[in-house]
Amino acid sequence: MARSVRPKDTGSQKGLQPGTAPPRRLDIWLSRHAQVCLASLGRVSRTPLSTLMTVSVIGIALSLPTGLHLILNNLRTLGGVWDGAATISLFLETQETDPATEQVLEYLHKRPGIAHIQVIDPDSALAEFQRLSGFGEALDALDENPLPPVVVVEPKAELSTPEAAEALLEELRALPQVDIAQLDLKWVKRFNALTEIARRGVLVIASLLGMAVLLIVGNTIRLEIQNRRDEIEVTKLVGGTDAFIRRPFLYTGIWYGLGGGLIAWALVGLSLGLLADPVQNLALLYGGGFDLSTLDAPTLGVLLGGSTLMGLAGSWLAVGRHLSDIEPV
Repeated sequence: MARSVRPKDTGSQKGLQPGTAPPRRLDIWLSRHAQVCLASLGRVSRTPLSTLMTVSVIGIALSLPTGLHLILNNLRTLGGVWDGAATISLFLETQETDPATEQVLEYLHKRPGIAHIQVIDPDSALAEFQRLSGFGEALDALDENPLPPVVVVEPKAELSTPEAAEALLEELRALPQVDIAQLDLKWVKRFNALTEIARRGVLVIASLLGMAVLLIVGNTIRLEIQNRRDEIEVTKLVGGTDAFIRRPFLYTGIWYGLGGGLIAWALVGLSLGLLADPVQNLALLYGGGFDLSTLDAPTLGVLLGGSTLMGLAGSWLAVGRHLSDIEPV
């Protein structure tokens, strides 16, 4: 009676778990994708004019929300460094600068979140009031200076929001040396409300232009599919799968999206370069200094990654919609 021989489990002998693909399959998969990626780049580069027009339109569409985002960030930074931004004025109970002022200053120096402290003595306050009010002669008739010393407190950016500034105001108002504590939050609340409206407007514009990018890439890939219709039919006749046919079009969409992101980066950088000197000159006229912030690494990563994903999504939608309509006769 013949004895059945069980085949050797070569995979187990090599230390592979059952069902685990050999490492060579991964190498083949990666090499095929690399070949298709480079081939799609070569195909795109062979039509430089049409490719440049496509990526330029995508870049212009992406540069608008990116530029608005940077402008909004610069406005927030400008609002944070603006003189008088959420400053708190502490009017002390005594007219003597010492020791009440020293006690308040000691507390403020120990308190975290304070960016700048300025002490205005009664004589300086009276001189400034005379200069700005126009009642100089009337104030000269006073027997004594009625103004108390004032400590002007400017919190850091994290305490410049209305909620944090109000909390700091109540804390400083409770000091025994403080008679009156004032903080004008109306313009801060209005500024924050305007920036919130602008932020949501940027999100709306970015969403609409993102849809436009999807349509641009999708229409370009649709034309590419129609131009290669005969090639697709032949590929299906010899057994090519939809995934195999779809792959080069997806990489083409990726290249379009990445190219559009690079164009947007260049346009935003050029625009900021043209605006940097006028903005700096305007800031100097107001007695301060301000430099426009440019695209940082995280924002650039989001721009390039988002544009690449939109190119991939646009090509995926176009291929999924039109590839199924092409069948060999």
